[in-house]
Amino acid sequence: MIIYQGIVAVAMARNPSLIRAEQPMASDLSSTDCTALRGGASLHRRRDLVFVVNPRGANGTTVQQWKKLLPYLRSRLGDDCNICESLTSGPSHAIDITREAIREGADAVIAVGGDGTLHEVVNGFFCSGKPVCNHDMNSSHSTALGIIPLGTGSDFARTLGWKNDPHDAIERIAKGLKSKIDVGCITGEIGESHYFINVADIHLSAKAGYYASRYKKFGNLCYVIGALQAFFRHHNQDLRIKVDEGGWEVCSQVTALCIGNAKYFGGGMKITPNANPSSGDYEVVILQDFKWYDFIFKMHKLYNGTHLSVKNVSSRRARSIEVEEIGSNSSIYVQSDGEFLGFLPRKFSLLPGVIELIC
Repeated sequence: MIIYQGIVAVAMARNPSLIRAEQPMASDLSSTDCTALRGGASLHRRRDLVFVVNPRGANGTTVQQWKKLLPYLRSRLGDDCNICESLTSGPSHAIDITREAIREGADAVIAVGGDGTLHEVVNGFFCSGKPVCNHDMNSSHSTALGIIPLGTGSDFARTLGWKNDPHDAIERIAKGLKSKIDVGCITGEIGESHYFINVADIHLSAKAGYYASRYKKFGNLCYVIGALQAFFRHHNQDLRIKVDEGGWEVCSQVTALCIGNAKYFGGGMKITPNANPSSGDYEVVILQDFKWYDFIFKMHKLYNGTHLSVKNVSSRRARSIEVEEIGSNSSIYVQSDGEFLGFLPRKFSLLPGVIELIC
């Protein structure tokens, strides 16, 4: 295959054993001939696919499942695709790999694992507030996003109605059908933009996610443990919001505020049940004045998506929303796709149709 030199440089600098390429370039094939093969001069151009795998995902079970899956993947895709396997070496490495793959002209970057790996890969599609572009300005194709769901959680795949079956995911990749999807963009007072594909949330649910990340070894039970710990010393908080550049509104006694580009978070909780990643807007769900016992009695509604009819739960559509706390405690947690981002204030803007998804 044509090995992406940028990917190799990034990965090898961190760990020289983390890049393997299937079907290496023949020694008698000049670089000019390789460029012609990728440039579309022939009737059938092999697709260049980069598979990003977190070997520590799901307590190491992700890489074990990946190794078992590789023979089938090679047999199904190997005739038509150049396969590059890239194992991440630590936090944010998937972002670096994705950016280099796009710059070197990959046809698709495939996130292998759970929502954490997918979150990093999505962030790799952007840099310095802009989409990452192919170095070859004459190239006519863009890099698509692919997903093979493995690991502790695949909440984005649930929104799309996909089974947690990697063989089904490989079939989608083989067919290569694509659809444009929206991506959320989060900005704060300082620092660069952050991106999310699934759900961003504020206050109790974000705090629960922060604590849950410490207990990943317990699988989906980590979300329950995180929620119990987050309830300790929790207080509902008055927040100020601005929707679609309108005027500021006060939301009193907010327990959690969830901004959905997709439907699920927290290991299968259907928190924003009407969200659609191709709709061009968010669903914003606000829980107000909830007590600890409300979650016990209404948890089933949160999981099956019927909570919008519950007292003190509201839903609205928005293309952008700014949120800040009333007061100066600076202690209101913010997360996106299960990743802790810090504290309020934050602005959440939507980038419609900015990524092509293999579907």
